Parts: sequence; structure tokens; C-alpha cells
Amino acid sequence: MKKNNPMLEKLQELLPAIRANASKAEELRQVPQENIDMLNGIQMNRVFLPKAYGGLEISLPEFTDCIAALAGACCSTAWAYSLLCTHNHQMAMFSKQAQDEFWGQNPDAVASSSIAPFGKHEETEGGIIFTGDMKWSSGVDHADWIIVGFLRDNAAGEKVYSFAVIPRSEFTIIDDWFAIGMQGSGTKTASIKGVFVPEHRIQAASDMMEGRHAGRPLYPDSKIFHTPYRPYFASGFASMSLGVAERMIEVYKDLTKNRVRAYTGAKVNASIPPLLRIAESYQQVAAARAYMEKTWNEHKEYGERQEYPDRYTLAHWRTNQAYAVKMCVQAVNRLWEVMGASNWYEDREAQRLWRESNMTAAHAYTDYDVCAQILGRELLGLEPDPSLL
Repeated sequence: MKKNNPMLEKLQELLPAIRANASKAEELRQVPQENIDMLNGIQMNRVFLPKAYGGLEISLPEFTDCIAALAGACCSTAWAYSLLCTHNHQMAMFSKQAQDEFWGQNPDAVASSSIAPFGKHEETEGGIIFTGDMKWSSGVDHADWIIVGFLRDNAAGEKVYSFAVIPRSEFTIIDDWFAIGMQGSGTKTASIKGVFVPEHRIQAASDMMEGRHAGRPLYPDSKIFHTPYRPYFASGFASMSLGVAERMIEVYKDLTKNRVRAYTGAKVNASIPPLLRIAESYQQVAAARAYMEKTWNEHKEYGERQEYPDRYTLAHWRTNQAYAVKMCVQAVNRLWEVMGASNWYEDREAQRLWRESNMTAAHAYTDYDVCAQILGRELLGLEPDPSLL
């Protein structure tokens, strides 16, 4: 059944140009500005922007279909741009004052992030003084703000995982992104030195997960903001892995149809092993898509009901993403193993897809060893392990 997704239809027209820029993204070690301009031109940056600021508020399944398609063209662009988009969903959970500062003068403003709680802070009147070299901030070159993580003591002296929002004028970018995968994502370090963050630009992560955040009363009729932030934030990781795997299948098919053995001249597509490999990878990727679409639709349905999921459901959602990534990576690696030495040339799409695929499994949220423990404990009735975030 054909899906009604106007944003995806607009995006499809841009994909050839974005695919042509994939090598440029790797050379620049950041998303080319023209890619950003093209995507902003169809207002994809506004998918999770509140309608009150001119946004679209589209559903999560519509968005993830777009990110999967974008990743098949250039996963580096998809990685950075997906996060710039999903941070709008997170920002809609901050106070009205913070949102007005963020979008009031520029509804196209976006944030990158470095949310692992490595930041240091000092309490001060009206807020905190924040300091830290915040790593892994994908797309930071194109961001107007950054969302950073830190641990803050509550009244009981307990450490509370929290986020602070800081404008671009208050940090510098350390150009340290030299990686062998996803080079074009521009995942650099934001250096923040003694910056004052007012209280209205601080939120506890648990409040964003459980509906106690300052922004909840602002959008009573919204279908996407009465949801925990983390599934939306992480939705792109699995959809990117899916998009890369789907593209790898097409590349493998095209290569194998006309490939002959260098020393014998035998046609590769007539032998049994390639048939078995493409069949299994195809089914594995199709299963990953079906699994993820079911999960994304559950996110949508919970949001439409303005119902927050219980711990059991959250554990499933988290692990579903990671397991889908695991399947996609396995499918890609199965094909890559037999694609021949010529595909190791730097200009070959297959080797870029192989690197990107394995990189999608390297994020903390897609670490299946961690996710399987989270789900296993839940299935066996054990209390959550706080060391497994």
C-alpha cells in the first residue's frame, strides 16, 4: 500500500544531487551547505518544529521514512540532519521563554547536541555556569544552538541527568572529527568555557521522559509533543541503518548482474552463493523495516493518545531499534564480503555504504549488548540497572 508522505515525495527529487555530494561531504568532513539548503528548502528542518513557530509537526513514521531515504543517498548528511531535526522535538519540551529565545527571531534555528553528561557546572543565582569540551556533536557547524548534558544535584543530593541549551555565540568548535566512517557528519567537539545558562534553559531528562517538562502545557492538541523525548531523538539511528542497507542491496544487485570473474570470465550471477546471499540479506532488511515500522507506528499512536509508555514498552522500543540495526549491519556485511577487491577503491559507493552501516551500530543507543541487557532484565522482572542508560 502506497504511503501518503508529501515530505518524502519532495525529498526524492533531491536525492540524486545529495548522492552526488557524498564524496564532497567526506572531503569536507561536514555536511555541504548546499545539502542543508536543499533540505531546508523543502522545510524538512521544520518537521518537528511546533506549529506555533511555523512548523509542520509531522508524524514519526513519516520522518523516519525520509531519513531512511536520505541515508541511502548520503548517510553522513542523514546522520547530522536527522539530529538537527529531532532536537526541535526536544526543544519543544523546554519553557516558553527558552523556545521564544530559540525560535522567536528565526524559526529555522536548529541545535546540535552532546548529551552524554560530561559537562561540569557550578550553581549560581538564576542558573548554572557550564564548562566542558563536549564531544560527538554531529552537525554542529550548521547549528545555532547546542544541547548539552550534565549531572545536577537535586534537593536530596541525588544526581539528576539534565540538559542545558547554549547559543552558538557562547561556544567554539574544535575541528577534531577525523574518522573512517560517517566523515561528512561533522561530529566535532564544542568547547564551552564558563557560560551562564539561565534556569529556563535547563530541563531534567526524566521530566522529558515522563511528561513533567515545562513545555507540556504549551501544546495541548499536539500529536507529537506528548511523548518521551528519547525515542524521537534516537529514531534516526535505526532508520539510517535501514536506508544504507536498502541501498546496499541495490548496489549489490547492479554489480552482480554484470560481474564476471577476473581470472575465469565466469558470470557471478549464475553461481549459487550470490543468490543465497542476496536472498538472505533482502529478507533480513525487509524484516528490519517491518519491525521498525511497527515500533514507529506505536510511537505515533501513543503520542496521538497523549499516553506515556510504561517501562516495559520503553525497554522494547529501545531494543527494537538496536536489533533492527544489528540485522541491517549483518545484511550489509554479508554482501560486502563477496563484492570483490575493486570495491575497496575510495570512490566506490559500496565501501562507503559498508563503512556507514557499521558506524550506525557504534552509537551508545544502538549498542545491542546494552539493549539486550535492558530488555532481558525487564522480561525477567528485575529492576533496571542504572549503569545501562
